[in-house]
Amino acid sequence: MMSQAFKTRRRRLPTLPGMNTPTSPRWHLAQVNIARLLAPLDTPQLAGFVARLDEINALADGSPGFVWRLQTPEGDATQLRVFPDERILVNLSVWASLEALKDFAYRSRHVELLRQRRQWFEQLDQPIYALWWIPAGSLPTVEDARHRLALLAAHGPTPEAFTFQQVYENS
Repeated sequence: MMSQAFKTRRRRLPTLPGMNTPTSPRWHLAQVNIARLLAPLDTPQLAGFVARLDEINALADGSPGFVWRLQTPEGDATQLRVFPDERILVNLSVWASLEALKDFAYRSRHVELLRQRRQWFEQLDQPIYALWWIPAGSLPTVEDARHRLALLAAHGPTPEAFTFQQVYENS
């Protein structure tokens, strides 16, 4: 069954002079990251990852600058399959700023999972995450996320899809 997040249409706020900076309250940062499972979620190989999902989701939800994340009514996105490859998990979220997302991703307990990711996920030969600016008050769709990953794969970092290593300000 399709979740509400799949049906959400992003509405665009008008662009106003002087409001086009990422630090402006008019803009939020959307991020998508994907991972390809080495084994099914219910196997012992993935038990360490699955055991920490609630903890890490709660950490994100309570982090300064957190705005929204894609989730099922059960509270996570691990059961959502949005790519043709059924083993790809997706994480889609919105943050008030680049710094807020960096703090969560690299300066919280979340980093422990990043360090262990090779135990649970395949190394992919495509971009596994993308960042982009959205008008505050709007939500990205799964289609947006797939499109941003494809843009990054085809063109490298651009203002439409970028990485932590090459950030673009909103224009």
